[in-house]
Amino acid sequence: MMFGWFDPMYFVFLAPGLALSLYATWKTKSTFSKFSKVGSRNGITGAQAAALMLQRNGISGVKIEHTGGWLSDHYDPRNKTLRLSNDVYSSKSLSAIGVACHEAGHAMQDAQGYAMLNLRTALVPVTNFSSMFSYILIMVGFFIQPFLLLGVGLFTLCVVFTLVTLPVEWDASKRARIAMDEAGMLSPEENRQASKVLNAAFLTYLAAAVTSLLTLLYYLFRLGILGGDE
Repeated sequence: MMFGWFDPMYFVFLAPGLALSLYATWKTKSTFSKFSKVGSRNGITGAQAAALMLQRNGISGVKIEHTGGWLSDHYDPRNKTLRLSNDVYSSKSLSAIGVACHEAGHAMQDAQGYAMLNLRTALVPVTNFSSMFSYILIMVGFFIQPFLLLGVGLFTLCVVFTLVTLPVEWDASKRARIAMDEAGMLSPEENRQASKVLNAAFLTYLAAAVTSLLTLLYYLFRLGILGGDE
């Protein structure tokens, strides 16, 4: 059985995912950069937009903090903290407002007990463990077959996490679009432009899910489950 980094079939399986990942990365960077140069008519910052969105939805107790890095924005449900990056926290651009409201959308999910967010949060420690040890077990499995099966099983949990992430991220962006419109943060045209940033960012999550799924299919193929040769 050919199984490993030098197997040409690996690249055959992964090519669509890699192509989508490259496109998603380019699309996200270019779209964010484009609308980071376009200011909103009301002149609010990303942090202010997130705070307004939370306030209008009756959500209290969520801290909004500044964090370093590029597009490292995230909501941490463990300590109810919304962290916004350098290009979002104090920026008044459409990109910043869109991203900040997206993260506030996660806080809304948390406050309202959105099931898929709860599931993703519960999967985090399992996924961290699986991502750490699955490849080690797969490498050992090159020589000892049972370890290979165990490694692929752990990797499957990582794939599940990426799939669960998709509806969570899409729903957060949907909440952001509605909130930006209802709160009058942006004009209809500005809302459409900010939404382009959110759509581009979603592509990165889609690319991660597709790549993970294709990797799993490759492993199953090489195990003979999808018709590969053992």
